[in-house]
Amino acid sequence: MVYIRELLEYNKQVRYRYLQTLSNIPWEDLIKNLEVSFSSIRNVFIHTLRTMDYWLDFLLKEHNFKNKQYVEYENIEEIYEYVTHIEQRMEKYLDSLSTSKLKLKYTLINDLNESVEVTVEDVLIHLFEEEVHHRGELIALFWQMNIVPPLMGWKYL
Repeated sequence: MVYIRELLEYNKQVRYRYLQTLSNIPWEDLIKNLEVSFSSIRNVFIHTLRTMDYWLDFLLKEHNFKNKQYVEYENIEEIYEYVTHIEQRMEKYLDSLSTSKLKLKYTLINDLNESVEVTVEDVLIHLFEEEVHHRGELIALFWQMNIVPPLMGWKYL
């Protein structure tokens, strides 16, 4: 059985490969409005980080969400800094996580304004899935730019 921590570690490894690819693309191309979910490549990538940041605030019961707008990220170094911030928070949380904590339940209001009951495990799976979902979007954009996407297969398959 694959554990959620392994999935999140996989995403971390692949995230760095994508970040490296982003660092080789001219900044003007990263911020160009491509009419996708969050307009630009920069914004799509940062959206996944913001999602993790938001949910880590919830899980850690903190208020460390960096409420920096997409346009405020003016270079790749600032995105690297945000990745570091997120990964430190995630490590802190995962190091504190036990099997019993995975089953903790919360009642939330979802994007459809419905009350839903979720566990910590559900939230962590959502974070994994959210990043994978938007990675697919980045792959399509890379192909359109004749950029070979980084290797991302599970266990390098």
